[in-house]
Amino acid sequence: MEASKEKIILNVGGIRHQTYCSTLRAFPGSKLCQLLEPQGRANFNYDPDTSEFFFDRSARLFGDVLNYYRTKHLHCPADVCRLLWEEELAFWEIPQARLAPCCWMKLSNTDGPEEEFLLEGDSDSNNEDSLALLGQMERRDFHLWARWQPKIWALFDKPYSSTAAMSLMIISLLFNTGILILFFMEPTTYLEYNHFNDSIASGTFHVALKGSFREAISLLYVELFCILWFTFEFSMRLIFCPDKKKFLTNPLNITDFLSLFPVYIELSLTGHSDKMLDALFWLGLLRVLYVIKLLKIFKLLETPLMLRILPFTFRSILKEVFILMVIFVFEVLFFGALCYHADLQSPEAHFGGLTDSFYWAAITLTTVGYGDMTAISPFGRAIACCTALCGILTIIIPLPVFFIKFQGYYATAVTKERMKRNKRSN
Repeated sequence: MEASKEKIILNVGGIRHQTYCSTLRAFPGSKLCQLLEPQGRANFNYDPDTSEFFFDRSARLFGDVLNYYRTKHLHCPADVCRLLWEEELAFWEIPQARLAPCCWMKLSNTDGPEEEFLLEGDSDSNNEDSLALLGQMERRDFHLWARWQPKIWALFDKPYSSTAAMSLMIISLLFNTGILILFFMEPTTYLEYNHFNDSIASGTFHVALKGSFREAISLLYVELFCILWFTFEFSMRLIFCPDKKKFLTNPLNITDFLSLFPVYIELSLTGHSDKMLDALFWLGLLRVLYVIKLLKIFKLLETPLMLRILPFTFRSILKEVFILMVIFVFEVLFFGALCYHADLQSPEAHFGGLTDSFYWAAITLTTVGYGDMTAISPFGRAIACCTALCGILTIIIPLPVFFIKFQGYYATAVTKERMKRNKRSN
């Protein structure tokens, strides 16, 4: 029999496949090609009675593998798990890079950052694992620190670990609510403005800032009382946290730390506030962090699935967001400068300079359009129309990318939630 017509029988998962030996020689070095080597029968499971090689693998998947040797084009089934298909390719020593273009999307739909989402898990599972690990440390080591560190950490950071922890969390939220009421009800300091008419004939009206403050000391001390509680809470969580690096890089913990400073600094400046106008102004802006501290309420509630997915979605589109911002800045500079020079000869031009035109371009591109600045000349209005159209396209085009990413994460998260429920029920 001719070498090209010699046949070989492969029994894969109980299904017999028969093909030519020349077909298996299409890819030298692969596992099926090694069957034809002189030591192939000794290295693999060969049955001399039936003259066939046996492999305990999926017969359905092997059909696509064998078809790859016949056609030189690797395709994958539409309803197969990506990890299972990659494992099958690795067993037969077939590189995934040779996958046909028509099947790339079948394997890339769940590829990429969603694996990271599956591996990281949600906060509930992490909390349970950390508490279990700390409990094991406590049982293994009866040292004073090893006994009390996990208990105090759970007391201040895990509201569902005990009744006392829940009570402390509620107390913290009450303090947070109180300090927000102080922040919104009446500022601790406020500026007094003195207006005077400098030149009535010319119609010029000037406003002078007299750096004068009136301090509400009583409210400041009430705010200090709330901050003292937050300082105690933050110190205890910092001292007894199991991972200092992770604790200090958490955005909410950074917010807690920065929100401690305004009251302390303002009390140190009592009596010198007229000289520290700029400093007190920035301290007032820093007090806005009190609002962000309210996010701790999510520790008392089960975080909705969509809110847990959003950070992963945003992280996966950082590159697209950066490109979008670069395009947006280019459009602001281009259309702003173009419209400024188009209206330069108009006596009723609204643009006092390039900075005003850049502000107008940013507002127009985002489709806000306050109307405080508009193009006057016909050519300037034509440019304004083009600016608005480009702004709409710039906003609309990236939206499908975000939706596709979010849909993939959401499908993965729903699958994981079902797996968790099945595990708990079992």
